[in-house]
Amino acid sequence: MGTVNNPSIVPGVDDPSTLNIAIIGGGITGINLALGLEHRLNQNPKLTNTSNGQKRLSYTIYERAPGFREIGAGIGFSPNAERAMGLLSPDVLASFKRVANPNGEDYFQWIDGKTDKLIFKLYCGKDGFQGGRRSDILEEWAKLIPLERVQFGKTVETVSEEAEEEKITIHFTDGSVAHADVVIGCDGIRSRIRQLVLSPSQESIIEAAHPHYTHKFCFRSLVPMDAAIASIGEKRAMTRFMYNGPKAHIITYPVGNSSMLNVLAVISDDKPWPEENKKLTAQGSKSEATEAFKDWHETARKIVDLFPEDSEGRMEKWAVFDMAQFPADRYVSVDQGATGKVCVAGDAAHATGPHLGAGGGLGVEDALVLSALLEDVALGLPTHAEDGKETRKKSELVRAALQVYNDVRYERTQWVVKNTRYAVDLFQWQDPVVGRDDAKFGGEITKTFHKVWEYDVEGMVQGALDGLGKKIGGR
Repeated sequence: MGTVNNPSIVPGVDDPSTLNIAIIGGGITGINLALGLEHRLNQNPKLTNTSNGQKRLSYTIYERAPGFREIGAGIGFSPNAERAMGLLSPDVLASFKRVANPNGEDYFQWIDGKTDKLIFKLYCGKDGFQGGRRSDILEEWAKLIPLERVQFGKTVETVSEEAEEEKITIHFTDGSVAHADVVIGCDGIRSRIRQLVLSPSQESIIEAAHPHYTHKFCFRSLVPMDAAIASIGEKRAMTRFMYNGPKAHIITYPVGNSSMLNVLAVISDDKPWPEENKKLTAQGSKSEATEAFKDWHETARKIVDLFPEDSEGRMEKWAVFDMAQFPADRYVSVDQGATGKVCVAGDAAHATGPHLGAGGGLGVEDALVLSALLEDVALGLPTHAEDGKETRKKSELVRAALQVYNDVRYERTQWVVKNTRYAVDLFQWQDPVVGRDDAKFGGEITKTFHKVWEYDVEGMVQGALDGLGKKIGGR
């Protein structure tokens, strides 16, 4: 990572008994990480230094927007994500449940978009795989974050890691700086921290520093439930359904206390995205959507007709980008003089499409294991100067923790990124083996979704803590 000489740098917090954590980004992953740390600060008395009364762990969220915000589209969290929320903090799960929308049935249901016949049903568990509007969920979680823990309007320019320095310096585009012992990049799919972590030195890594177009784009909208029921009936509007078909699919589910229907229509696209390196959105049209589904069953066409348009028939379309084609080879800074005290999490590390409904949940899992590891690091810091005794530097503990995080999370997250692409091929009848075979589809979908849902999040945390204990030699 590059070093910037800036005379305006102010002294950092050098207390050896406090771990200072910088969280870059206040989206789903960043807020969950903060809430996991906040819960541990409030519940673990050992995180208070008895010699001076100071907390042994401190964190700050640096968010580039003027406030916490997410787009209004819907998002679902699978059973593994809910288990991770509960382990992060009971308040995280309770807040989610307050705004999560129940489905009419505890099943994922797939419909043949050409015939309107049921293809397959997959049980999600009692009240499993609930969702809601992103903005509603984020707002509930944000209420739990103390205001003094957040700085808004902060866009990272670069981060300086120096081998001879314990602290890291974060340089923002407004000229200000901040210091931390560890930096966690939760800054989304177009992550600046990922670019810095990978420190491009070869073409494949340069490509991995940026997300890439999957040749899928989508139209999405929140449709008033009254209009949805009038068009497709109460059963279809009040229950989660997916409509499969050639080179496209549609997913619908209720959100906003069933006041709206979240509609997402995903379309395959052979052309390059017009704003590959700039924007995830482009101008589309209602006619573009209707053309893609013109040969589908009437129900699917009615759903597409629910999309709003402006007076000139225009609609915004969203590109689906991910990190599958050029995955990051690691989530921790280890190249070109970096000290291994900066990492990425959530979409910043392993952005994936929405097709398995797993991306947000992966970020929650990341937040859980990071909060557990960083708590353990804080507990391992010296509480006072120990004359005549060697004390392990914070940087050594942080490096060990982030390497364990990388080792624990890399295989799982990369599998989800890869298999999300496989899932969309199944939905859009593009897999050469499964094709339109309903029985094969059900078998493959069951295996794929269950591997996401049945992940042992408790075992993940315990394995990470055991791994950290081995690395630091039983302090």
